Amino acid sequence: MKKIMFNDKYSLTQAVLDGRKTMTRRVCKYDRPNETYDIVFPVFEPNDYDNDGNIVSPLNYAFGWKNDKGDFTGWNIPKYKVGEVVAIAQNYSDCGNMPDYELDEDGYPIMPKRSGFFNKMFVRADLMPHHIRITNIKIERLQDISDKDCLKEGIYKGQCGSADTHFMDAYYYKGDIQPYCTPREAFAALIDKVSGKGTWESNPYVFVYEFELVD
Repeated sequence: MKKIMFNDKYSLTQAVLDGRKTMTRRVCKYDRPNETYDIVFPVFEPNDYDNDGNIVSPLNYAFGWKNDKGDFTGWNIPKYKVGEVVAIAQNYSDCGNMPDYELDEDGYPIMPKRSGFFNKMFVRADLMPHHIRITNIKIERLQDISDKDCLKEGIYKGQCGSADTHFMDAYYYKGDIQPYCTPREAFAALIDKVSGKGTWESNPYVFVYEFELVD
């Protein structure tokens, strides 16, 4: 089983567990090198389909970039597949599950520096108590996100102002009290925090994973 990580600093893991976040965007490995490159998709053969007509090739939803000289970037391949159940990565200290660590002379577990107790990057997927199921995958530029999808990404609606003047609708993400006029403005600020300053402005191609919480 695979695992997926969400940012804890901005409470995105908790947003998934609360059912407020049902979508995530992951930057594709290969962007379009320049305007001479056109998008290309795999050509599937009969053995790439199962008996029900579903594509079972690992290149399903993959795409790449190629120019008329034959230069090819390589395939952008989604990490997850529609229908796949994926473990939500959490530190062992947060989720309560732990592997069998070797004990020291006092009976305390010996945790290596790269321990899932401290860093969820190193946890085992089979020990995670919560899972999501991928329900849809699409490819788009980051800035093509809709207001509706921003809310699925964990942006939430609130208000700003005061009773002395008037209240107005605003949008926020956890970990920041700055109000934004639109969901897209809030998401743009969030993605730059999570994925690095300038991510929104660079407008990369992304895989968009929509999912549902299983447990």
